[in-house]
Amino acid sequence: MFLTLLFPYFLSNFFRPFLAVVAGDLSRDFGFDAAGLAGLQATFLLAFALTQVPVALSLDRFGPRRILILGLTGAVAGGVLLSLADRSWQVTAAMALLGAGFSPVMMAGFYVIGRVYSPARFATMSSLLFGLGTLGDPVSGAPLTLAVAAFGWRPTIFAMAGVTLVSLLLIAIVLRDPPRVEAPGGRISALAATQQIVAIRALWPIAPMALICYAVVAAVRGLWIAPYLAQVHHFGTQAVGLSATAMGLALAMGGVLYAPANRYLRDAKVTLVVGTTVAVIGWLVLGLFGNHSGALSLALLFAVAGFGASFAILLAHARAFLPAHLLGQGVTMMNLLFFGGAGIGQWLSGHYVKAAAIANVAPDLIYGRLFTAFGIVLALALGIYLLSPRERSAWTSKV
Repeated sequence: MFLTLLFPYFLSNFFRPFLAVVAGDLSRDFGFDAAGLAGLQATFLLAFALTQVPVALSLDRFGPRRILILGLTGAVAGGVLLSLADRSWQVTAAMALLGAGFSPVMMAGFYVIGRVYSPARFATMSSLLFGLGTLGDPVSGAPLTLAVAAFGWRPTIFAMAGVTLVSLLLIAIVLRDPPRVEAPGGRISALAATQQIVAIRALWPIAPMALICYAVVAAVRGLWIAPYLAQVHHFGTQAVGLSATAMGLALAMGGVLYAPANRYLRDAKVTLVVGTTVAVIGWLVLGLFGNHSGALSLALLFAVAGFGASFAILLAHARAFLPAHLLGQGVTMMNLLFFGGAGIGQWLSGHYVKAAAIANVAPDLIYGRLFTAFGIVLALALGIYLLSPRERSAWTSKV
């Protein structure tokens, strides 16, 4: 069952940053500029985030199997539409379908893990899902670059839509819904469930971190690693592709390694504070000194990706305060912040880079200021997160 959940999440991570590789083709075929490409990526992420609302309202009520089948059907349609598009609005619509289609994948996986495993195992299994699934990210780097060079971007995207169809069929055949959990006193409305979740004060200082922690990594991996390395450090196309792949691998490795780190520290908050502190330092050093050395920049990009892959641990911290009957809606609301922040971050950074380029700001200053801002914003979110309560009770339960 775990592998059945992992497959579509792997594909979700492939489609999330793939735009960085085919950006030149889309610019040539449809006339997208930097802001337009940023808008396409933001369309994917915002559609992903906004669809979290119906996912949140549906997981506890209808179960993950039907939600995944519906979502992956939309993702297949989006991939086919993108591969056949001949108008820019069709590209935008395809990105929205892909974002909405993959929207329930991670949350359905976390929901099933949360229902099947004990709270103490949740951090480990969700970190493995996050880390191994994130391997789809590096596949959208150098391997995708080679496939596009060999077959063209349209046949490649069409083939990936076919692979998505295979994952849909596996979900339909293999996955079974966990037994439902009713709220004390009987079923409650979605609005009442939302009000109960919002009223959990322990989640309030966790929310800003969910909004920021992935947004800064997603902006660079999805949009800015290629122009940064090309314009500031004069990397060629192959070097940029390999670097994007390596950054994706660092993100995946970080997700996997957070699990044993959390088992060792036995406290999700401590684990996340340590990792995020390293990420903040990495962003600030990258922003202030990254323009001096391509090797230093790559090392720092790998570091901020690896230490920034903390969402599963953050979710485990939040999950400790969620009752079983609110688990689906609760984790999905956290994911709404996670990907909503990523979409907003890409949109804002795209407009900043465009405005700075129009003002003839040097590329090293454009990206240096951008990375420094990422470090400052992440540090502010970390400062708020420090106010969150620690949760140790999970470790007293049986694994």
